[in-house]
Amino acid sequence: MVRRRAEHNECEIFSLEEVSLHQQDIERIEHVDRWCRELRILYLQSNLIPRIENVGRLKKLQYLNLALNNIEVIENLEGCESLQKLDLTVNFVGLLSSVTSLQQNLRLSELFLVGNPCSQFQGYRQYVVAALPQLQWLDGTEISRSERLRASQGLEEVRRRVREQEEEHLERRAAEKEEHLEKEKEHLEKEEEHLERRAAEKEEQQEEHLEKEKDPDPDEERREEEFWHTPCAFTPESRLEAHRHLKEKKKGKEKEKEKKPKAPRTLITADGRVMNVNEPKLDFSLDEDEENNTIVLNLEVYRHMDSSLVDVDVQPTYARVKVKGKIFQMVLPAEVKPDSSTARRSQTTGHLVLTMPRVRTGLQEASSGAVWSHSHRLTVPHCHVDRIVKSRRRRPPRVRRVEPAARQTKKGKDYLCRPDDVWTGRTINM
Repeated sequence: MVRRRAEHNECEIFSLEEVSLHQQDIERIEHVDRWCRELRILYLQSNLIPRIENVGRLKKLQYLNLALNNIEVIENLEGCESLQKLDLTVNFVGLLSSVTSLQQNLRLSELFLVGNPCSQFQGYRQYVVAALPQLQWLDGTEISRSERLRASQGLEEVRRRVREQEEEHLERRAAEKEEHLEKEKEHLEKEEEHLERRAAEKEEQQEEHLEKEKDPDPDEERREEEFWHTPCAFTPESRLEAHRHLKEKKKGKEKEKEKKPKAPRTLITADGRVMNVNEPKLDFSLDEDEENNTIVLNLEVYRHMDSSLVDVDVQPTYARVKVKGKIFQMVLPAEVKPDSSTARRSQTTGHLVLTMPRVRTGLQEASSGAVWSHSHRLTVPHCHVDRIVKSRRRRPPRVRRVEPAARQTKKGKDYLCRPDDVWTGRTINM
């Protein structure tokens, strides 16, 4: 997970200075202090972390965000010598006295505890300001010099009241944990009864050989509605229970999708006809370059997508491009040479350009030879080439047959017409 989040650092985690691991359903902090010693900023908000641990070796850490987690005690941050900002918004910190563990973080200037049970204590702000003299901001409000002086007055009485409120909080937490355990036992018993009932229904259906479509379970819908509409206290246990419930629902939906696999898309029909397919829904253009005798396919691939996710296959009659597993297939207007085709990507737009030379026919070669033999180039539509070639044919010369009789010349000698002279239609000089 950390390596995937280190794409901006060329996937190198040892030199990583900032990493965002929010909303990843993390239930424990581990390995970060050994893998990422150079970390300066660490985002861990919106997870299920119950305890601060395994971050004490991050000597260069300046900002730690642990908002929206299940943390109840501030601890194990003494080794973060460079820590300047700590965000614990909306957690379950009820031991306000645990802020004294931050006294060794001399560079800590900003702290957020809003949304925690301890922020409702009487004397909360005065206690924190007095306990952490290095703080400059508390819950987004600047600590003035006069406020710091007032915080030192009557400090013993504030500490006594804080201890009493902490004891009350611990008692409430113990009661909440016991209540949660009882509810969990009841939930497990109901779940077992539901599974047994479902198994019995399946057996009855198999015995009766009923072939009916699966109807939605009314008990399942009722339990789902009861789960979300039953009021409960906002505790680490209830938050974790809601997360696990959503996770189970997600797994159930994934299993249903696996049972009904999606039919593969037809690329080539049984009779050999190639289909046009555009699964990635990309814009494209197909042009014919008459001058270079090529077909050019311009496919508008996503600009920032890595080229390793693109696979190109050119065949004589069609071109196929696979973009992140999705297939784009296009039937070509003419036969091309796959071995001579090229595929390039634009460095500015990221578009994929396929240049495919067309296969020359005998008629095209003859017409191209006749064109280049003249001093100027003749360009005509392909449909009129046949007429032009036909019009260039010459009719055979007429043959004048000469009878093979002896004729007298001026010299007085007799000559006979030769057979080859008669066949070629030549005349004899008299």
